[in-house]
Amino acid sequence: MEKEKQLLMLCRKFIEQSLNWGDSIIWSNDDFEQLSEKIFDKTKVQLSVSTLKRIWGKVRYENFPTGATLNALAGYIGYENWRDFRQKNQDNELLQLPQKEVKIVNTVPSSRKIVVPVSLFFIILIAIGFTWLSLKKVPKQINLSKIKFEAIKVSDNLPNSVIFNYDVDGLNPDSVFIQQSWDPRLTDKVAVNGKQHTSIYYEPGFFIAKLIADGKVLKQRPLFIKTQGWKGMIEKSPIPLYLSENEIKGNGYMGISDSTLKQKTGSPVFNDTWTKFANVREFKDIDASNFVFETTLRNSSSMEASVCRRINVVLLGTGNAIIIPLVDKGCISSIDLLTGDVWISGKTHDLRSFGCDFSQFQTLKCSVQNHHFKIYLNDKLIINMPQQHTLGEIVGIRFESEGTAQIKNVKLSTPKKGTYYNQF
Repeated sequence: MEKEKQLLMLCRKFIEQSLNWGDSIIWSNDDFEQLSEKIFDKTKVQLSVSTLKRIWGKVRYENFPTGATLNALAGYIGYENWRDFRQKNQDNELLQLPQKEVKIVNTVPSSRKIVVPVSLFFIILIAIGFTWLSLKKVPKQINLSKIKFEAIKVSDNLPNSVIFNYDVDGLNPDSVFIQQSWDPRLTDKVAVNGKQHTSIYYEPGFFIAKLIADGKVLKQRPLFIKTQGWKGMIEKSPIPLYLSENEIKGNGYMGISDSTLKQKTGSPVFNDTWTKFANVREFKDIDASNFVFETTLRNSSSMEASVCRRINVVLLGTGNAIIIPLVDKGCISSIDLLTGDVWISGKTHDLRSFGCDFSQFQTLKCSVQNHHFKIYLNDKLIINMPQQHTLGEIVGIRFESEGTAQIKNVKLSTPKKGTYYNQF
């Protein structure tokens, strides 16, 4: 284990060198947030700020990082995984360097020592102290009970405006931001002395809004943007295109036709054009630590319209999500799997079992039971791995298709507790 700790220190050093942000001792919370984003962008593994702070010794924590975390760190600096990093750095000379003792050397000969009067020493020290205080504002202890942050939805439909009531009086920050969700791109700068700010949520989901002052998260508020049954939309920035109930109702399936998508987008080619079908609400009788999800579906685009014909099945939770990708067999390198714990990239893992023949409907099943996550495709077990953390509470089902899609049925159940079923 001692060797592993040394390797972790070496990995940290390599990451610091690649970032060139200076000594990590002076890194702020913003720096760790940026590092989390950079690791996710490169590896598709989301490491939390608190996890990174533990690794860098900002927070006391005795346990060694998990294998998934180590793989992400190694992947960020160009290694295949932690094993690859270990094998290629076993003999790194930096691991052999002992801790150096700091010795105080008397550089002035004893016969010529310079004596500084004690009184002069204290005068200099006091002068330095006053200069420091004049240049640096002493930080105040933040009393979070006096900080106000509320989030109020104006409706139970889409789109949905949210009124944020906030108050940071007495804090005197240089800047204040409201971040709408986990995505830092959805962040608005607000008036330091302001009291209200509004934002529009165009898509459903479970979000955590944050009040941020001078880079520090002061308070967080959950936001649950629901749908009224199934809602279809075409992804478009900054505002998606909504689909009517009739436009997503097929003959024995939920989806969108080729002609409707062509008419809405103005193009017969659907590469990187994503359609979504979401049902976001409480599933009160479903236990996120013990459930089975089943569906029959396919990407119904032709290869000429959508080359890879990707489709994602998403289970939304209050704490995390599961994303199961299906794709044309030739495009498995382009997909990513989220198990609820970690991202698994098709760039660095063999995900050929998720390749499909979309001329036929695909039967997909996933389950979480006894802390194990399993995926079956057409009755064949393709994933079986431990799941350390649950999704919290399941609050949504979403299908994402590159191009057109057809979903025949959906079933979500917890044995002996509850079942949600849709036959389209």
